[in-house]
Amino acid sequence: MTNASSTGSPDGRDIVRQVAVISSVVFMVIAAFIGSGAAGGTPIQEALGGALDSDASYLAPARPAFTIWSVIYGGLILYAIWQALPVQRAARRQRLLGWWIALTAVLNGGWILVVQFGTLLLSVVTIILLLAVLAFVWRRTVLTREPGDGVLDSVLIDGVTGLHFGWVTIATVANITAQLTQVADDGWADAAGFWGVVVLLVALAIGTAISVWSKGRITPALAIAWGVLWIGVGRIADEPRQTAIGVTAILVAVLLLAVPVAITVARRVRGVAPARL
Repeated sequence: MTNASSTGSPDGRDIVRQVAVISSVVFMVIAAFIGSGAAGGTPIQEALGGALDSDASYLAPARPAFTIWSVIYGGLILYAIWQALPVQRAARRQRLLGWWIALTAVLNGGWILVVQFGTLLLSVVTIILLLAVLAFVWRRTVLTREPGDGVLDSVLIDGVTGLHFGWVTIATVANITAQLTQVADDGWADAAGFWGVVVLLVALAIGTAISVWSKGRITPALAIAWGVLWIGVGRIADEPRQTAIGVTAILVAVLLLAVPVAITVARRVRGVAPARL
């Protein structure tokens, strides 16, 4: 019987792809190390004059939100090791997704270096590009999933990509808001509550659409909800305080998680297998 995860015999292109994935993840980890300040770089929250810190704009998540990066980086490191195994060399999903996942790691590391050595506007451009690539990768991840694919496929491809996609979705919102805060006049603060609520409702609509289209896969919604929840905490407990944004963010976070859970329950009731991560 043919292995469902294999597309044929390994060749030189597969080895090149495996090396490229490892190299891209190593680059991302080095960039993150620099961005942490541990290697002489400036911590992200202090770079660009503090424009990306938790108190720099009305839609910036509180600092604990950023611990999700450790999960995403850890998942990408494990993915890079796993996909390098000989048994994965000619795997169907590795051939379809490996190069794209490598590109997301390069763009992730590139964003950190832009924050370190570039401008806030360039960081916005970079993270939008990262989000676009992640959206494409997530779509391909969902479409290429087959029942015979294993648990590691589910966790290290679907799960990690979903978390990365979801978190960068909300990080893009925060990055764009930071840029607008830098260029807006003083009157911006007067309308911050209204526009902040509007943006959060848009995030809810996007997260809901992702959950519905992917038949209840939870990791993108989980990451978006995590970021939105910490936006709420930041606006209630930290500066700049904004109660309307804070309360709305917490409600949106709950709804973001409720949608994939409801879809999964509905599928089980109908006797349909629930979606993976």
